[in-house]
Formats: sequence, structure tokens, C-alpha cells
Amino acid sequence: MKIDPELAATVAAVADEGTLDAASRTLRVTPSAVSQRLKALEEQLGRVLVVRTKPVQLTEAGEAVVRLARQIALLEHDALAGLGLEGGEASRTRIPLAVNADSMATWFLAPLARLSAAHDLDFDLHRDDQNFTARLLESGTVMAAVTSEAEPVAGCSVAPLGVLEYHAMAERGFVERWFRDGVNPDALATAPFVDFDRRDALQHEWLASMGVPHQGVPRHYVPASADYAQAVRLGLGWGMVPLLQREDGLVSLGGPPLRVRLYWQQWNLRSTLLDRIAAEIADEARRVLAG
Repeated sequence: MKIDPELAATVAAVADEGTLDAASRTLRVTPSAVSQRLKALEEQLGRVLVVRTKPVQLTEAGEAVVRLARQIALLEHDALAGLGLEGGEASRTRIPLAVNADSMATWFLAPLARLSAAHDLDFDLHRDDQNFTARLLESGTVMAAVTSEAEPVAGCSVAPLGVLEYHAMAERGFVERWFRDGVNPDALATAPFVDFDRRDALQHEWLASMGVPHQGVPRHYVPASADYAQAVRLGLGWGMVPLLQREDGLVSLGGPPLRVRLYWQQWNLRSTLLDRIAAEIADEARRVLAG
């Protein structure tokens, strides 16, 4: 049994765009043609590939087909480049990557800009916590990811990037109001802090290191990295701020810094383009991240 690359690419387009109508515009065919291609591949494989919700959801079989489609597109780009035929809208390659919000806000975009200037690439970034980005590799949603997981996802290779270091910080006026007698457990139990989202455990880990359970401590949720740092700068609460985002207006609360070791995981596929992307990102990480 062989999977037609055009049919696999159609499934990937449906997954990327979220609906059959949107995929039809991307593929420049009618919605009926998209539906027929999808139905034909599902009948051939004897598997449901897409649950037709809004947005659509891939089944496990659909994820496998999307991984195949992305790998074919990547290898095709390498082949065209090797033939000197890279260039033009038709040869542009979409590169889906997963990255944690703090890396995106501090160091990750610079190497992508350099790569985009040199190659016909369209980056599609998926933001998630560094503890969860590897899951997007498993589903075939992305080709590579910045993750905190050192154990490679099945079918992937892994390489260390460096350490993103966080310090407990607060605005000066906030410190004077809440920590007048010092940063002690009693003050930390009542001073509000800023959480990124409900999966962010950095503040909880730091509080635990200071002998304070996080349950019951007042908190705000600010789920965007730049806005998170701004919330701390404005005195909304204290928070764990990446050292790369530290500014003069913030005061350290002391206590242990938290070091998050980051890794680059990518599909274990011989691809000149994917290796070039990995090398550019690794070079940037060596320049800006702690060892």
C-alpha cells in the first residue's frame, strides 16, 4: 500500500488551516476536492484521519499521515535546493516549530530571521511550556522543538542548547510595600505573585525552596512572556523573570535562581535544511544561554 503524497499534503493542509474550506483556499482547489481527497485516503487506509469539528482534530492515524506529508515536503525542498531550483512562491517550505514563550521572547526569533533572509521558509511557531513542547513532536504538529526533555521523543534526535536562568524579581515599590521586614515566609505567604498560566510551576518551585507552599498565596495570571515581565515591572506582583529580561527597575528577592535546561529535539530525518536550522539555533543558544 502506498500513500499518495498529494493526498497526505491535503490532510496536512486541513490540519494546519483548521477547516476544509480554509484548506481549499491554501491548496487552490474547491472544498469539494479537499473533501474527496480526504475521503479517498480514509477509504484507502481504512482509518478515520480527521474529526470534522471546528477546528478539525486529527486522529492518531491522521497524525501519522501529517508527519509523512511534512517529511516529504522537507525532503522535496532539499532536493530542489540541491538542483539549484530553490526560489519562488511554489518552492517555499513551511517549517512548524514548537518553542516555549520565554525563549521566543528573548533569543529564539533572531536565528529564524537570519534563516528566513537566506532561504524560502515560512516558520509556523507553536508556543507552549518547555515541559510540553515535545508532545507536539509526537503528534507530528511540528518538525522540531525547544524542550526541557532530555529523553528523545520516538523518532527524534536531541541536542543540548543551554540553560535559561530565572530569578525572583519585583518592582521597587512592590518590595517596599510587601517586604518591608525582608523576604521571609510570612511576607511571601501574603505577597501576590504573577503566574504565567496554570501549568507554570516556576513560582511554586521557588516558594517551596523558601519554605512556603503556593496554595492560598494570592496570584495573577498573565499568559504572555513580554506581558508577564511587564506585569512584574509595573508592580502587579513578584515573579520568576528570565535573566535575559532583567531590567534596572527590578529588584532581586534573593533565594535560589531556577535553571531550566533546554534541548533541541527534531525529527531523526536526514535533511540538510532541518540540520541548517538546528545549527543556526544552536549557535544563537551558545551566545545567549548559560552553560
